[in-house]
Amino acid sequence: MPKRSAGLLLYRRVDDAIEVLLVHPGGPFWAKKDDGAWSVPKGEYDEGDDPLVCAIREFGEELGADPPDASEAVFLDELRQPGGKLVSAWALEGDLDVAGIASNTFTMEWPPRSGRTAEFPEVDRAEWFDPATARRKLLRGQVAFVDRLMTDVERE
Repeated sequence: MPKRSAGLLLYRRVDDAIEVLLVHPGGPFWAKKDDGAWSVPKGEYDEGDDPLVCAIREFGEELGADPPDASEAVFLDELRQPGGKLVSAWALEGDLDVAGIASNTFTMEWPPRSGRTAEFPEVDRAEWFDPATARRKLLRGQVAFVDRLMTDVERE
């Protein structure tokens, strides 16, 4: 059975344009990667868990802030990532000051085979992007979430 993740694609309206909130993964592997490295704030959940509840929890863990009220969240469906993981996402309108994010951390051996461990943030930064830039920044397997959001917003 594939692993599953769930996340929130927060968006806001600025001068009649849409911006989406993406996060950049922390840790040494991602430190010098930019285009194609960003993600929707998300995290894994277990069979039987409510994916929307997971998405809300993971948003808080990765950004150190509660998302807006998720009762108006719109399901953007599920995408299979190139590695096989299934990711579900919900669009949610709101705003967040990205200057004050405070992510959970993880510990890993660094440098490799050194025997030493270091602690890194799960997310080292978050930024607002217009849809075209977001498509370039996002991991390839998550780009369709932006497309689906824009289709939904254009219907309004």
